[in-house]
Amino acid sequence: MNDVRPGRLKVYLGAAPGVGKTYRMLDEGRRRAARGADVVVGFAQCHGRPHTEAMLDGLETVPRTSAARRGAPVEEMDLPAVLARRPQVALVDDFAHTNAPGNGRNDKRRQDVEVLLAAGIDVITTMDIQHLESLNDVVEKITGVRQPDTVPDDVVRRARQIELVDMEPEDLRRRMAHGNIYAPEEIDAALASYFRPGNLTALRQLTLLWVADRVDGSLQEYRARHGIGGVWETRERVVVALPGGPEGDTLIRRAARIADRSAGGDLLAVHVARSDGLAAGVSHASLARQRTLVEDLGGSYHSVVGDDVAGVLVEFARTVNATQVVLGTSRRGRLARFLTGPGTGEQVTELSGDIDVHRVTHERAGRGTLLPSRRRTLSTARLIAGPVAGLVIPVLLTLVLAQLRGTLNLTSEALLFLLSVVGVACIGGVVSAVIASVTASLLLNYWFLPPIGRFTLNDPNALVALAVFAVVAATVAAIVDRSLRLSRRSARATAEAETMSSLAGSIVRGEATIPALLERTRETFGMESADLVDRPADTAGATAVPAGPGTYLAVRGRTLSSSERRVLAAFAAHVGSAVERARLAEAAAEVEPVRAADRLRTALLRAVGHDLRTPLAAGWAAVTSLRSRDVAFSEEDREELLATADESMVKLNRLVENLLDLSRLEAGALTLDLRATSLEEVLPMALADVPGVDMADVEKIPAVLADPPLLERVVANLAGNAARHSPPGKRALVSASVLAGRVELRVMDRGPGLPAHGRERIFEPFQRLGDTDNTTGLGLGLALARGLTEAMDGTLIPEDTPGGGLTMVVSLPTADAAAEAEAGVTPEGAEPAGQSTGGA
Repeated sequence: MNDVRPGRLKVYLGAAPGVGKTYRMLDEGRRRAARGADVVVGFAQCHGRPHTEAMLDGLETVPRTSAARRGAPVEEMDLPAVLARRPQVALVDDFAHTNAPGNGRNDKRRQDVEVLLAAGIDVITTMDIQHLESLNDVVEKITGVRQPDTVPDDVVRRARQIELVDMEPEDLRRRMAHGNIYAPEEIDAALASYFRPGNLTALRQLTLLWVADRVDGSLQEYRARHGIGGVWETRERVVVALPGGPEGDTLIRRAARIADRSAGGDLLAVHVARSDGLAAGVSHASLARQRTLVEDLGGSYHSVVGDDVAGVLVEFARTVNATQVVLGTSRRGRLARFLTGPGTGEQVTELSGDIDVHRVTHERAGRGTLLPSRRRTLSTARLIAGPVAGLVIPVLLTLVLAQLRGTLNLTSEALLFLLSVVGVACIGGVVSAVIASVTASLLLNYWFLPPIGRFTLNDPNALVALAVFAVVAATVAAIVDRSLRLSRRSARATAEAETMSSLAGSIVRGEATIPALLERTRETFGMESADLVDRPADTAGATAVPAGPGTYLAVRGRTLSSSERRVLAAFAAHVGSAVERARLAEAAAEVEPVRAADRLRTALLRAVGHDLRTPLAAGWAAVTSLRSRDVAFSEEDREELLATADESMVKLNRLVENLLDLSRLEAGALTLDLRATSLEEVLPMALADVPGVDMADVEKIPAVLADPPLLERVVANLAGNAARHSPPGKRALVSASVLAGRVELRVMDRGPGLPAHGRERIFEPFQRLGDTDNTTGLGLGLALARGLTEAMDGTLIPEDTPGGGLTMVVSLPTADAAAEAEAGVTPEGAEPAGQSTGGA
């Protein structure tokens, strides 16, 4: 069996319709064909543009297959024919298109493309930024148009090539004005709505940023694959190191200014949770405030764990390909720097290599503590300085006291030597203290104990003095050493608490999804990866800790210390909780439909007792009276009783129909017959039996894609509700307008209106917003109206009526826009036609 090389995908990506994606796709097809490649056009949508259609000349086109969607004929790519033709390259327009159902077709055109790629056929396709799943809601906020056809970002990112088709907004509007994109009758409306300069600029920025991020991700992958550790200054990235004190605000603002001057550079703030003494100076309140400041300035906040602060900081900077590092000048004074050695700033500068380091002065500079900054109890400088001081300080003291001979007595001289030994013990620990005690006792014995100038070590007093010096020095050194160890342990506990506090803050901010927690774990511990596995056997070469029943958190990378493992276990507990919450949410989602159905049945049983019984009782009483032989009714009485019976049966029939329709909606069994529907035909029939409602002229409103009887029921329910709530002398109004390829039907009343918090409740079945007299009915009208509207791919939302009252807005797609969308021209079909009728 021969293995088939998967085909390669290339995507032409644009910010908006009309930038020239299809033209560029066909142009590349012509160029490849001219070089001898076997190229066919699987599907190309030229939208009647002559310049684009001219590019088809000389290219073989596979005939399309006919299909039908909602009764309207459409054309789709004939996938079996393209596979049978088996070209080297297939040109397939509109990657995000949804295929017409039937004949075994895939739901999406991107699935057709995947089939072609699996068959070894290279595919060139096109799409707009508005069809990316991650940006769909953002585009809707910008343009007011939600695109129904979307493509997951990872599907597009897997393309071998993504080429940007860019055009200045004014140039695109000029193309539109010249008739090179839309038909002449659509130009003015499009320029006034979707193609506004602000819309196009925003869409263009989204496209450029998305492509830039994709390129940046490819660069990082390349660097990791080839083991490239050096910084490539393709994009300025400024990392600011936060020590955890109030000076962090100054550092962040300084780093933000550096990033801003770099034409859109990235700002990343990082705090190293460390286990040394300096961790004790961390303020969690300051870090929380600084995190908010970083995010307000458009940057990102990161927290990592490590004992070697400088090394961890430089490693983080290299990992994110940073070009500049900003950190503050040391908070330690000169004496502290002498005793504890080089600070973080000096070490970062030494390790930074080709990363620029900025040292920023601040108000806390030189005002830190004397705590050590090494993993060991004593720093290297102190370990070296201690023995030297143990030899030098007693000698210097001897020279000074020799000049003062006769001024001080022997007791004072002995105490001064003992003080020097204590000082050396504080500096260098036990070893230095022993050296100092031996040196000091010998010098005291030789220079100051009679006979002067001779050692008298055989004297018991001399031996006692030497022993006392050694014991005092060792005791002081041990106390100092223990104090430093306890300080270090306390600092480690502080660092662990700080890390867990940061994790808890992330969860409170909504970052508790499992992928987010895994990424935060990986970043915090500086690991290569963090994953959830089911079996310990899957954790070979990794550090694994339990994260719940049958689940383990496995991290791969460096070896973790015992304290870091404790923190990792706490992270695993949070990840396990997130996994359990996800499972519970899944179970709750499965139970929710049952609960909703139960609530519906309960509400129905509570409501039908009166609302169904009232018309039934009235009709029954009227019919029973008419059949009675004991009473002779006049003709007028008979007519009244018949009218009562008829009215009761009509009410009862309407209630039963509403209940049946609502149950069909709940069960998803409502049958639709969507077709082009004129409002001129539907509105008069819907309003015929509803008094107190006026209708604006809808002659110029295009037909909508709807089920006529259902649309009539929707309008009748809304109009009846509006008439009922309009005050005497005020009539409700029904008007219509066109916006963005959709018709907006407005039913307006002049009643008291509704507060914003109660507007969604009116669409709940059996909800009458607190009415208790049951004269307003079951409360099904608005619930049914919204359900029927959404079943027809529409929306029903309430809004305020200008001047007071409530307006119900029904939005439905125009029949033309729907037909174009089915034919694969959703972006263009979504553009507004631009006209309106009626008013409040």
